[in-house]
Amino acid sequence: MSDSIYIEGWPFMILVLATFRLTHLLVYDKITEWLRDPFQEMKEEQLEDGTFVSYPEPKGTGLRRWIGELLSCHWCTGVWVSVAVYSAYHLFPHIAFPVWTVFAIAGVAAIVQTIILYFEQRM
Repeated sequence: MSDSIYIEGWPFMILVLATFRLTHLLVYDKITEWLRDPFQEMKEEQLEDGTFVSYPEPKGTGLRRWIGELLSCHWCTGVWVSVAVYSAYHLFPHIAFPVWTVFAIAGVAAIVQTIILYFEQRM
């Protein structure tokens, strides 16, 4: 870690993976559903083939709706999470970097699990 605004090598990968995991945590994981509930509700729609799909629908107006829109879009949330991760890395490196490392490890574990499930379903 340095005072430079540039990040090289492994620290950069740690921040990327931590951003991935934190974004997924905020947008998709059940454990943070309580955080999303004030801003969005889940809608269900039946497709032509009879299957059902669920998707988040933002609630309210103004700031509440904006947050609902943000939390229903992993690309949008990812931008703001990356700003927070990068800022914390530079402002509080001795606290943030170990925390981001844990999230990065969890992110890699999630990716590995997804790959394993993909191949198990193909067998």
